[in-house]
Amino acid sequence: MKKAKTILLVILLIFWVAKFSFSLEKTTLTLEESIRLAISQNPYHLAAEERLVMARAKLREAVAGFLPSLNSEGLHTLAEKVFTLEFPSFIPGEPPQRISMDFTKDYQFYLNFSLPLFTGGRLTSNYKQAKYNLRSTEEAVRQSKHITVFNAKKAFYGYLLTKDFVKVAEEAVDVAEKHLKNVKSLYGVGMASKFDLLRSEVQVANLKPQLIKARNNLKIAELSLITLLGLDLSQPIEIKGYLSYEPFEPDLEESVSKAMLKRPEITQLKYQKQMAGQGLKLARASNLPSFALSATYNFWADQLNFRKDTWQSFYTVNLVFTVPLFNGFATSARVAQAKAMIKELGFTQKGLIDIIEFEVRKAILRLQEAKESLHSQEKNVEQAQESLRIAELNFSEGLATTLDISSAQAALSQAKTNYSQALYDYVMSLAELDKAMGVGWND
Repeated sequence: MKKAKTILLVILLIFWVAKFSFSLEKTTLTLEESIRLAISQNPYHLAAEERLVMARAKLREAVAGFLPSLNSEGLHTLAEKVFTLEFPSFIPGEPPQRISMDFTKDYQFYLNFSLPLFTGGRLTSNYKQAKYNLRSTEEAVRQSKHITVFNAKKAFYGYLLTKDFVKVAEEAVDVAEKHLKNVKSLYGVGMASKFDLLRSEVQVANLKPQLIKARNNLKIAELSLITLLGLDLSQPIEIKGYLSYEPFEPDLEESVSKAMLKRPEITQLKYQKQMAGQGLKLARASNLPSFALSATYNFWADQLNFRKDTWQSFYTVNLVFTVPLFNGFATSARVAQAKAMIKELGFTQKGLIDIIEFEVRKAILRLQEAKESLHSQEKNVEQAQESLRIAELNFSEGLATTLDISSAQAALSQAKTNYSQALYDYVMSLAELDKAMGVGWND
């Protein structure tokens, strides 16, 4: 028995270790994989997709309004007061005669059937509202997908930018340490002053906190991406990719036209206006009469058994006609609300068109700005590298000071930082332009 328990414990331990090792397996993420995971696992986008499920169910509910309904009902009488009739006695001295009459059956069952024949267009308007609501929700999900894709790009590119910042900080520390080593050698042979040595040591000490901060920011960027993708925060990942420049010359008029055709918000608003129109018809239909066919089948008994002749029954078939006469002016209030909703959506549509054109124009301007900045910083990095090389050569020949080296190092680090930032701004401007034009992933 003890041996069996030991074997079982070993098996469970092996299973736990295997499961733990599998959970810690590193996930490799490219931009495409990050976008795919964000669409399939981001909780906010999944919530939007559930609203689509709700809209489909609401449409099925609207269809059910045209169909007949069949209900059953059962009733068991637990206590009752029996109806009593009292008759005077025709025999002198005798008490009045009482007769008890039980009109209530202890067991009663009903089947009720109802079918709407005419509702003044209420069922049709309700169905169309549900249909347009489904179309509107589909556009809302498409919009959510565009936002999710944009956020995935932003988090992914943000990680790559932070990674470049870490690389710049590491290179700055490495250059400073190499210079410190050179100064120590020169100081040992009397070719560098104590000030030069102290200045070089201070420069290294000043750069190390910047490297620590850059590495910490990289961890934060990684956690931000993991959270967006719906992964576990303890899940190790390996991100593959780099910021790159791909020339693109957008046409303003074409971009605006494309946005007006493809932005899901515009299509969504169109369906919302159609919903509001059906809402107006639905409100006006409240004043119209309605017809319905109903039937009831009743059967009852005093005892709960199924012997022949125990149960009595009857049925009725009715044509129900309903005419609304007065409802406290509720109909006119609903009509006024529906008209106001239609006007509101009209103003919203105009404002939305203006905002979309603004977003497209802004994205193109930022793209042009990032492109110009990128070309400028690319040349600036080359000049800063050459400046540092000259400064180091002059220092070794006694023609420059440690301060000159520090300034050249700082200028190179700033130039590389600006270049990475400009590259990030460029790719993010492209992502913003895609989002502004309503271009989804792989469109």
